[in-house]
Amino acid sequence: MSARFAIEPLTKGHQRKTFLCGNERIDHYFRETVTQDIKRRYATCFVAHDLETDRIAGFYTLSSNNVPLTAVPKPMASRLPRYPTVPAVLIGWLGRDQSYSGLGLGEALLFDAIKTVAEAPIGAHAIFADAIDGKAAAFYTAFGFTPLTDRPNTLYLPVATAQRLLSGEAL
Repeated sequence: MSARFAIEPLTKGHQRKTFLCGNERIDHYFRETVTQDIKRRYATCFVAHDLETDRIAGFYTLSSNNVPLTAVPKPMASRLPRYPTVPAVLIGWLGRDQSYSGLGLGEALLFDAIKTVAEAPIGAHAIFADAIDGKAAAFYTAFGFTPLTDRPNTLYLPVATAQRLLSGEAL
């Protein structure tokens, strides 16, 4: 991603009404609901702000989360403590405006979310992503996320793997 975009927390000054990613649920959430989630501290929202046009090109949300240990794929679960749940951070929503297709912005938003979580001074074993459909699940899988055993559109990436990914180490 070039210096054309700045990824920053969503503020009241950002114009959300023209955002159109092509998925009605994502568009509606971003235009109508995200600020309520922020006010209630259910989520934080980061936007890719186009510095040339002052438009929002994309966004993602992060929330604290946990998942039952039994839902984590067995090879990964076998290495975890026997607590009932795994502490995590959830990428709940991620969308890119259609007019910015082909620029790698979705990937840049995902990597920014991963970096934000991996560098946060909180305990979280994993990053989870709720994919809205199979195409979105394939997007996350391409970056090393693994589907949960009982929820194929909820995907899992250990923070340790994310840190290696960010440092350029081979996975």
